[in-house]
Amino acid sequence: MKDKQIHFNCPVEASLSLIGGKYKPLILWHLIDQPLHYMELQRLIPNATPKMLSSQLHDLEDCGMIHREVIPEKPPKTIYSLTPFGKSVIPILDALCQWGKTILTDWM
Repeated sequence: MKDKQIHFNCPVEASLSLIGGKYKPLILWHLIDQPLHYMELQRLIPNATPKMLSSQLHDLEDCGMIHREVIPEKPPKTIYSLTPFGKSVIPILDALCQWGKTILTDWM
């Protein structure tokens, strides 16, 4: 990501360019505790189509937030895990979770 020259108008815009997207925060959230296989992520995020999930995983891998490991078995298995850079977003996801709990309690 560092080799791309992109201009952002504010830090929030830069942050959302990495973690924004319908399923990226959910993917990162589910990878906090442990690496997961693609099928486990698909089961945990049932509203994501396989194409959308693959696209979001690819974007997160491209920007260095997650690591993709292919296990050479038959059939091959793909495991995703957070990189150190990906782990840097954990406090933000924790804050988002707490805010979400407040919304669920107070607003819905």
